[in-house]
Amino acid sequence: MKLAILNAKKEHKGDQELPKQFGESVRPDLIARAVRALQAQRRQPYGADPRAGKRASAELSRRRRKYRGSYGSGISRVPRKILTRRGIRMYWVGAFAPGTVGGRRAHPPKAAKRWVQKLNVRERRKAIRSALAAVMNRDLVVARGHRPPQSYPFILDSSIELIAKTKDAEAALSTLGFDDELARCERTKVRAGKATMRGRRKKRPTGILLVVGEKNVPLIKAAGNIAGLEVVHVRALNTELLAPGTHPGRVTLFTTSALKIMQDEGLFLDVGKRRLSAQRKEPEAPPAKASGGVTRSQEPKAQQKAPQKVPPTPKQAMPKQATTKQAARQATAPEAEETAPPASKPPRKPSTQPPTQQGEAA
Repeated sequence: MKLAILNAKKEHKGDQELPKQFGESVRPDLIARAVRALQAQRRQPYGADPRAGKRASAELSRRRRKYRGSYGSGISRVPRKILTRRGIRMYWVGAFAPGTVGGRRAHPPKAAKRWVQKLNVRERRKAIRSALAAVMNRDLVVARGHRPPQSYPFILDSSIELIAKTKDAEAALSTLGFDDELARCERTKVRAGKATMRGRRKKRPTGILLVVGEKNVPLIKAAGNIAGLEVVHVRALNTELLAPGTHPGRVTLFTTSALKIMQDEGLFLDVGKRRLSAQRKEPEAPPAKASGGVTRSQEPKAQQKAPQKVPPTPKQAMPKQATTKQAARQATAPEAEETAPPASKPPRKPSTQPPTQQGEAA
């Protein structure tokens, strides 16, 4: 989708193709789920005091002879607290139980409850892309209640980010055809109920959203006092800004620098990181030596010799340390061998046994 580029004076500066983030189909159910998840993260946990309604001394015995007992009185077993008494006659009223005045609640809100709703990363990105597609649909923008000009949608030139005064910002929006939209955001409505006592007496319609490509631009401060107008950086976009109240189709104006960042960095895309990694340059080879020689990394692979592997040496068994007695024996053994004469075999003694019967028979 190609849109016209206009400056603050509504002069045509050219045309620009929208990034592929705007080509998603509009999913109101997915947008509503993402907005509710963002709203749940801001919700403050609340709960009752664990001892609320339990501070009264409402012990009531059902035994026959127990003092302050209810046996024989013909009353129910509701816990009661004593206000006055005369002897064994008590004037008591119900307490502590959920059905009594000042008693505890049956199921009070717990402060430990988790209000945060989890959302998948790809689901959140798809919801943002769906909300981006909705803001470029003029029918959805009009159906939401906005009053955009006939030339909507269009892209703003980046020079509008340099506006530093509120009156200049209002004049630029009026020149672009947003008079009816600014007048719509001036009307306020008084809320009903307890919100009037809690600092939320009035509510004002949501107006134009300006998406810029630089942080801390003068336009952010200049537009701060214009009713219904918000200025946000392109990296800070979320589903709630594009579809307040889960209703897609907020009138949104993008600057050329914001669209350039969205396209170059692949914001809100599932394959953005992989696409950026593929565009990275390969590391350059180290420079050659001063003598003109060729380093090993610059040689062709056919000439590079593989490093020779040295066979591992077998581990030798460490000799055991000899004890004191063994060391003394080893020291005296050579001396004894030198002094001792060579040993000779002793002569064989004649046999004294009588000859056997077989020998005699022979």
